[in-house]
Amino acid sequence: MTDLPRLAGPEALGAVEAIIEAAYAPYVARIGRKPAPMLADYGALIAAGRVHVLDHAGAIRGVLVLIPEADALLLDTVAVAPAAQGLGLGRTLLDFAEQAARAQGYRAIRLYTNAAMVENIALYTRRHYVETHRAEEHGLKRVFMTKALGASPRRSARAAR
Repeated sequence: MTDLPRLAGPEALGAVEAIIEAAYAPYVARIGRKPAPMLADYGALIAAGRVHVLDHAGAIRGVLVLIPEADALLLDTVAVAPAAQGLGLGRTLLDFAEQAARAQGYRAIRLYTNAAMVENIALYTRRHYVETHRAEEHGLKRVFMTKALGASPRRSARAAR
């Protein structure tokens, strides 16, 4: 059974790092270096309340990092353990990210991915993310994407008053 994503506590750090390492390892050769998610400080991100994990079959199988920004929620990282890919866990994580953005009053969610991760770009496009621009940052060629979100029911109710 798959639960809903939950905030990661310090005890999840090892699982989070293992999932990130395994999920992003195939891209190292394609990019020529470790992708940004493999370099992040997950201990600090967990302490800041930015990391959510998804349990499936009694273990953490998915990781989601969400960072509030001024005008949108940044979907910083999403990863599923390779052994659990194809079970819909990535979809659950992405749905949760969009729900979290709406619940926080954002009208958009944004992300960036490496230009070499063409499968990810295709996935996000299917989920109605729109490419806004491409840029090179920290030696990485990134594709920036945004998805407009409808107003949250709570925000719509407030606006109607």
